[in-house]
Amino acid sequence: MKPTSSKVLIILAFIAIYIIWGSTYLMNKVAVSELPPFFLAAIRFSTASILIFGIAVATGKSIRITKKQLINSIIAGFLFLVYGNGIFVWSLRYVDSGFAALLASTQPLFVLLLMRLIDHKKMRRKSIIGVTLGIFGMYLLVSQKELVTNEGTLLGIFMILTCVLGWSYASIFVSKADIPKNHLVSSGYQMLIGSIMLVIISISLGEKENWTSPFEWSYNVKWSMFLLITFGSIAAFTAFNYLLKEVSTEKVSTSAYVNPVVALFLGWYVLDEKLTLQSLIAALILLIGVYFITSKK
Repeated sequence: MKPTSSKVLIILAFIAIYIIWGSTYLMNKVAVSELPPFFLAAIRFSTASILIFGIAVATGKSIRITKKQLINSIIAGFLFLVYGNGIFVWSLRYVDSGFAALLASTQPLFVLLLMRLIDHKKMRRKSIIGVTLGIFGMYLLVSQKELVTNEGTLLGIFMILTCVLGWSYASIFVSKADIPKNHLVSSGYQMLIGSIMLVIISISLGEKENWTSPFEWSYNVKWSMFLLITFGSIAAFTAFNYLLKEVSTEKVSTSAYVNPVVALFLGWYVLDEKLTLQSLIAALILLIGVYFITSKK
């Protein structure tokens, strides 16, 4: 691939994980209002994996996978899609989509701390400032009185933070792991494996009683699922896997700059979600912290 073509692909991939993923918080919030969370995620990723493999075969890509690549894909599929997405969607029942996106913006902080623990990577002064600001911003965000009185919201906040931790570790893992070289095929296997695990979890949690046919879904849920499958899964997740192999993990995690802004605006504009002054101040502090963590100059 020519350097110019590669540069264009990288730019397009960043646009995908910035804008498209920022809108998936809204889409998931709409869909989970009617559908069981793990059933929702299973439908999304199983459909996307079938489409991805169809595209791969149609374009002459090999979908062969080695035993080691399969094992690594199982690990990545669980961390990214079962825990990182499935539990996250479940938490959206208790947390506003914009608020959830702000919590997810702490990912660069988690990536940095994990790289310090795993790779013994020394933290620069800017990174230490960023971590301090990130922790303070997180405290401001979750310490609001109207949230503390709601046990469901507190549980949702806690689970989202564990999802962010799992996603952060998976990002570091995939950047080094032996997985299929073709990013479309790699995404397809992770989604196929993740969807199988999500179905098992959905059945074991008793969601099967609430499984419904797409013909029974409301217009808004149908559109949300269509966008989640085509853009959120096939386009953005494939772009994400591509970037993890082409640029540093810290740079990929800069999607945390833009995702909360997109999610906050859409949540306010479409779902009429309220924004408190404390949340806005916390958001500003968090994003400044993210800037310090990821900037090099």
